[in-house]
Amino acid sequence: MSQLTHAGYLALRRFPALDGLRAVAAVLVVFEHFGGKTWHPVAGWLGVQLFFVLSGFLITTLALREESRRGRASVRNFYLRRVFRLMPVYYVVLGATALLYYWRDEWQLTAMAEVLPYYATFNNEYIAYGHVFGHSWTLAIEQKFYLVWPLLAFAAGVVPLRRRLGITFGVIALLVAAMTVPFYTYGTSSYIVILMGCALAIVLHDPRGFALLRGLTRPWLGFVFLPLLVAVQLSAPWQIRLTNADTSAVLSYALVMCLLLPSLLGGGPLVRFFSTRPMRFVGERSYSLYLVQQFAAIFVMATFPMFRVERTLTALVVTVVALLMADLLFRWVEQPMIEVGRRVVARLDRRAKAQVGAPPAVEQVPLPVPNPA
Repeated sequence: MSQLTHAGYLALRRFPALDGLRAVAAVLVVFEHFGGKTWHPVAGWLGVQLFFVLSGFLITTLALREESRRGRASVRNFYLRRVFRLMPVYYVVLGATALLYYWRDEWQLTAMAEVLPYYATFNNEYIAYGHVFGHSWTLAIEQKFYLVWPLLAFAAGVVPLRRRLGITFGVIALLVAAMTVPFYTYGTSSYIVILMGCALAIVLHDPRGFALLRGLTRPWLGFVFLPLLVAVQLSAPWQIRLTNADTSAVLSYALVMCLLLPSLLGGGPLVRFFSTRPMRFVGERSYSLYLVQQFAAIFVMATFPMFRVERTLTALVVTVVALLMADLLFRWVEQPMIEVGRRVVARLDRRAKAQVGAPPAVEQVPLPVPNPA
């Protein structure tokens, strides 16, 4: 099992093992929410931080490869791809959740009229945790990040590795400083986690940066960092009790995740395991699975009263039902809207080239690595 070369890394058209990681993250979150006290020591909530690392890594990798391919990453196209990737299924699930509570005559009980404006504008983190759609706070974090990151990292065109990393770590430093002031905002540590994934993508894309981290691409290192990641996750409750905050657990988890990722980009037993068909099936639907979990839980608990008690069996049933719902959303909302987004981007690119008198280029299909949630 040899380490990956830079040319081999750039030639990879997919990172299938990352789908498996997303599958594990999504299921861990569901078990954290509905598995009861048995699962609380597992700290499944850290699964969202795994999503954040992967998100930063993947969206930055896509932008960097577009920049290499076309000479410049299009900020406009970046926004369009994010809109068509994230918003359609989000609003479908949000609308279905609101209708469900209206139909159950729980509109006032759940204060839906008051919180819907927050959900509709991706300001979910300002709603008290535990609300009916409260787990969607992660989407608010990602949307705000997507709004700013391409302007900071790619609007100026191609820049040296040192400058782009300087921007990344400069923003991280500002966020760390923000966590020490009275108006500290919930979720700041999650922005840092996304940026850690971005930094990893920037370093690996550059030949000099890749040379520095090439040793981490050895597949056998996955058997070192994966158990370490599990150990950090299991130690999270202890870290929180010790520091009275989750920041230490979140950042240490993200750091180990960044060390693990390079070993899962090439080959090896762990890559084959995380790339198996069941893993990829769940991973590809992980975004919808994450969004629809609360809706699925309400359906399960209303239909089968025996599952109104949070326990392992309840979490398992909710996961299965949510996955079935997620499959429908994936097939009928996510994939069609992603394809619409690609066509819109291609049409605008052709129009822009025609306006400057350039001959129309053959449509370039976006790099089909897994889309971040």
